[in-house]
Amino acid sequence: MSTLQDEIKRLKDSLKQERDELRLQLNLAKAEVRDEWEDLEKEWDKFVGKLQQAGQEAGQTGKEVSETAKKMGEELRSGYKRIKDRLK
Repeated sequence: MSTLQDEIKRLKDSLKQERDELRLQLNLAKAEVRDEWEDLEKEWDKFVGKLQQAGQEAGQTGKEVSETAKKMGEELRSGYKRIKDRLK
């Protein structure tokens, strides 16, 4: 695996753990936090789709897809952090 692929896998694993933890806390969340969560769930689905696409493509196109997936992952992480902060 390339370094970029390793980094994306670690990002995905870390995001999955954050996502799972937040899902448990959402039972007590306010409606506006739930709305933000639902938006992030749609982004999660897109992120996972990009990762699958990156795994299927090779060469420059695959690298571009991987970099897009990495950016999407960082945006998801930021969204998860916002929700986590609001739940405190």
